[in-house]
Amino acid sequence: MIFRWISAWALFVFSASVWAISPYIKGESVAGGSTQGAAAAVEAKLKNGGFKVVGKYFPKGLPEYGVVIATDEAMLKEVAAAGGNAVLGAAIRVGVKADGSVAYTNPDYWYRAYFRKGFDKREGAVKALQERLQDTLGAGKGQGGDESATNLSNYRYMIGMERLDSPKNELAKYGDFAEALKVVRNNLAKGVAKTSKIYEIVLPDRKLAVFGVAMNDGESSDGEWIKRIDMQENIAGLPYEIYIVDDEVGSPFGRFRIALAFPDVGMGQFMRISSLPGVINDTMSAVAGSEKKSTESSW
Repeated sequence: MIFRWISAWALFVFSASVWAISPYIKGESVAGGSTQGAAAAVEAKLKNGGFKVVGKYFPKGLPEYGVVIATDEAMLKEVAAAGGNAVLGAAIRVGVKADGSVAYTNPDYWYRAYFRKGFDKREGAVKALQERLQDTLGAGKGQGGDESATNLSNYRYMIGMERLDSPKNELAKYGDFAEALKVVRNNLAKGVAKTSKIYEIVLPDRKLAVFGVAMNDGESSDGEWIKRIDMQENIAGLPYEIYIVDDEVGSPFGRFRIALAFPDVGMGQFMRISSLPGVINDTMSAVAGSEKKSTESSW
C-alpha cells in the first residue's frame, strides 16, 4: 500500500515536470473590423480588470496585427522582489488581430522562465495573475507550441545556446541607475538604430527598468522577420526588450529570447533569420550607448 502511494506520488511529480506548457492562451474574441479597434477593445477590458496599460504596438508591415502591453501591480511586486533580469516579466503582452482574435502571454510559461529556481515560492502569485487574466480576457486553448516545466526553469533552445543569464546579454555599464536610465531613454527618444519605444516600466526602489523596443530597420524590422518564420499568429511574442539592473544595461540574447517566444519553430525556420541574433545585439547595444558590435551571425 505504501509502495503504491509512493509510486503514485513519484509519477505525479514526474508528470508535473514534463507537463507541456504553451506560451500563449487564446482569449475571447472582441469586435473586429480594424487592428486598432480590436486593440482598443482589449485595452478597455484590461483596464476594467484592474490592469494598467503601458503601451500598444502595431508593427510595420503587419497591418492585421497588434499588441497591447499591460502591467499588474501584484506581479510587479514579485518581479521587484526577484530582481535581476526577472524584470523582463514586468510586462504582460496581449496579441490582437483585425478580425478580433486575442491571445495573451501565459503566466505559467513565462514566469517559470524568468523566475527560474524562485518560481515555486511565487507560484501562488502567478496562478492568481493567470486567473485574473482568464476572467478578464477569457481562457481558451494554449497556442504557440509548448515546453515542459523542467525545461523552462533553465531554458535554452538547444545545447550550446544561451540561457536567461548569458553574459552575452550585457551591453553597457554606467556610474549608477539614473545614468543608465537616462542613456536608454534618450537613445530611444532619438530613434537610434531605427528603433522606437513601445513601453517603459521602471521600478526605482529596486533600480530596475525594462523597455519594449520596436525594431524598424528594413528586412530586420519586427514585421519582416516575424513573417519569415511565419509566427504572426503569436504576435504577443513582441516587442523585444532592453532592461536595466542597477548600473548595467542588457538585453536577452536572440537565440534565447526568440526561441522562448516561439518554441514550435524548427531549426529550418530559424535559419531564415540566421543573422537576426547579431542584428538584435547590435541594435540593442546602440540603444544602450555601446559601440560593441556582435560577432554572432548564425543560429
